[in-house]
Amino acid sequence: MSDFQTVPGFEDVWRPPVRARAVWPSATLSPAAGDPIRYRLARIVDRAPEVMVKITGRTRDADHLLAHLRYISRNGQLELEGPDGQRVVGRDEVAELAADWAAAAEADNGRRGNSPISCSVVLSMPAGTNEIALRDAARAFAEAAFGDRYDYVLALHTDTPRPHVHLAVCARGRDGERLNPKKADLEQWRQIFAKTLRERGVEAEATPRRARGITRKAERTPLRKMRERYQAGGSPLARVRREAYREAAKAAFGARGGPELWEKGLLERQRQVRTVYLAQARLLQRCGSPEDRDLGFKLEAFVRAMPAPDTQRLGLARELRAAAAVDRQSQRSNDRMC
Repeated sequence: MSDFQTVPGFEDVWRPPVRARAVWPSATLSPAAGDPIRYRLARIVDRAPEVMVKITGRTRDADHLLAHLRYISRNGQLELEGPDGQRVVGRDEVAELAADWAAAAEADNGRRGNSPISCSVVLSMPAGTNEIALRDAARAFAEAAFGDRYDYVLALHTDTPRPHVHLAVCARGRDGERLNPKKADLEQWRQIFAKTLRERGVEAEATPRRARGITRKAERTPLRKMRERYQAGGSPLARVRREAYREAAKAAFGARGGPELWEKGLLERQRQVRTVYLAQARLLQRCGSPEDRDLGFKLEAFVRAMPAPDTQRLGLARELRAAAAVDRQSQRSNDRMC
């Protein structure tokens, strides 16, 4: 094994952008045996698939809860699995489970009228991921994250290109604690899920976007669906999207053509990330170990291939300028024909 060294500030590149708020068992979050920093860096430069852990919604009344459980169980056709291997099979058992959770919520004197009954979580991996390993990893994740505190059920869906697991988690814990996940919890969940996948032979990582050179946030699912409906002619442009285009127009055609202050901060953070990565690459390239030297060259190539830093505002501004250029060219062509 090589004597793996890192440059100052290297591990800050992977540090989550939130402060941890939960204490998890050390056995759950302990890194792989051996040299975990090197192994993780190797996974990153080899572009191991990034896990997705997303809260997709909350149910707030009995009918909504029943509808969600029917959805993830495909109306009782898929078996739901709970803690300790419990099984919920068929429409009747799904309805019974929904009634039990709703009754428990109604009996909670401290619950507000609109407080969630359950929290909906999706665990997803790219197409081609072994579905059995994904289900087993999701089962281990649920046990680690919720098993001793909250009731839950899960179901594997394989009818889309990306296999994914739906988790419905009872919002009221067994000791009365309410489930109210924050960004820090989601970050912990991503780390746990990635680890349970690796333990089952599936390469997986959970790194911040900035560690991969990605500066634009992914489009939220409701906004994506509204955009797609608009593009299909089925609905007006969403207000959030209209505001985004107004801001982009200022960048494209107005006086505010350069980056905003927050965009300058984003660009500076990305510059720092890439500088640290390149310093680490040079350090590795000078190592005596052939494996470390090879990793150093891979890391340098990884940095060179990172996408240019970008934001939604600047991206939309480019789209608007390109569309305006096409319109001008079309107008000139029409003028010549007249």
